[in-house]
Amino acid sequence: MPTSISGANEASVNINSILSLFPLLSVKSHQSSTLLKPLCPEIVVPSTWGPATGVRFISPQNKGRNTHKSLVSCSYGAGAGWMYYFNKFVRLHCERVPLSIGFASSSIRAADGSHDDGGDSTSKGVGVDDKGSQTKCRESAKKVLILMSDTGGGHRASAEAIKAAFESEFGDEYQVFVTDLWKDHTPWPFNQIPRSYSFLVKHGTLWKVTFHGTAPRIVHQTNFAATSTFVAREVAKGLMKYQPDIIISVHPLMQHVPLRVLRSKGLLKKILFTTVITDLSTCHPTWFHKLVTRCYCPTPEVARRASKAGLRPSQIRVYGLPVRPSFCKAIRPKDELRRDLGMDEDLPAVLLMGGGEGMGPVEKTARALGETLYDEKLGEPIGQLVVICGRNPKLAKKLESIKWKMPVQIRGFETNMEEWMGACDCIITKAGPGTIAEAMIRGLPIILNDYIAGQEAGNVPYVVDNGAGKFSKSPKEIAHVVAEWFGPKADELKRMSQNALKLARPDSVFKIVHDLDELVRQRDTVPQNALSLT
Repeated sequence: MPTSISGANEASVNINSILSLFPLLSVKSHQSSTLLKPLCPEIVVPSTWGPATGVRFISPQNKGRNTHKSLVSCSYGAGAGWMYYFNKFVRLHCERVPLSIGFASSSIRAADGSHDDGGDSTSKGVGVDDKGSQTKCRESAKKVLILMSDTGGGHRASAEAIKAAFESEFGDEYQVFVTDLWKDHTPWPFNQIPRSYSFLVKHGTLWKVTFHGTAPRIVHQTNFAATSTFVAREVAKGLMKYQPDIIISVHPLMQHVPLRVLRSKGLLKKILFTTVITDLSTCHPTWFHKLVTRCYCPTPEVARRASKAGLRPSQIRVYGLPVRPSFCKAIRPKDELRRDLGMDEDLPAVLLMGGGEGMGPVEKTARALGETLYDEKLGEPIGQLVVICGRNPKLAKKLESIKWKMPVQIRGFETNMEEWMGACDCIITKAGPGTIAEAMIRGLPIILNDYIAGQEAGNVPYVVDNGAGKFSKSPKEIAHVVAEWFGPKADELKRMSQNALKLARPDSVFKIVHDLDELVRQRDTVPQNALSLT
């Protein structure tokens, strides 16, 4: 007999509710009963049950028998009975995590009392690098696993910044790995999150609905609980592969499922799980989890949100947003940087950013700047322009074909942004938190020309209200502001530069890694027999 869960018959939740974190995929859920084919168990609703009367789980041998087009239908009413059965089912299936999980300093004893180190070469001092190849490492090196996802460039940038800081400060004392947990270690459709995100962001209304619709705790906790039933085993294997002493999440979707896995195996006291939040203000509630050892917040506003979410003061640290260690180096003189970068040494410069993918109204803004920063009466330019096109060669080619009346540098994807920012006097960019943090370290007044609804919406008042920049979506208005900053309103430009420097936290990434190192040392002082699992 199949297992069923049912309650009052007032409303229903279909597969779109379970997969509401993946709306692009959820839309397809009614089309074919093969959506969850790679997953186990399969979930279907027999047509004989009628609409929205319960959930039924079938074994592989019963596949295809008397099924309805809807994959899942979980009815519920005002009573809480359905939630009891749902939680009971989730707890049962979340425990189905591989028993033999081995970690660098977190061994587990199997039910028969035998010692298990993970069952492969990774338990004997062999690590796995970011490309999956095995490399010899020192037996004493601690392993750090950073969980991220390429939903926007900021999460990977923060992950790489933390990795670089560990290498800079501690050398081979730590071995650091960066992985996209969902893409690399879960089955379809969960491994499609980056693609789903890109689609949703391009259709702003869809992303806004998704962001706010999944914000209530009852919604996202239920989603993660349901997701865990499908991916707990794969996530556990992914964690085992790296044998971490420390896990660092730099993504809002990387807390709940891994922590469920660690909790189910009693590893929360052996493996330090920390969160580094990469949003400056309006961060999604999924960033916060009460079981983390540390929650590193970039601003006091985010710290207040963490506290409101139930985190204790001892868990919260406000160190700033982690940026590349290269931004902490001493700034070379502006004229020297301009000379080395092929820029005019005397003209003030504006930096126009299109993000890593070269998105946004870059071309229109560049053309408007080209007209405004040239004085027709004097017959000479009053400023110069640097455009970072990112991974958008079509945009770069189009801009290069324009006959400019002033000095213009058209660049692709750059890795030395600390130099380009140091050579300029102000910046035009969308409200990405990483670019904002880097610009403030360099003391650049910021003109924000766009933002992603939800997580970036709060970045606009963060910049504007602190007197570090302005916001406008109009290319002509933006060009007019820059022209005034390079002319009659030079004092305003200088004042905003000083305000930006006050908000800057150039040493944030180093504070984070040193605090993590201290946590490891504190953990190592606890007697091992006090942490042993039986």
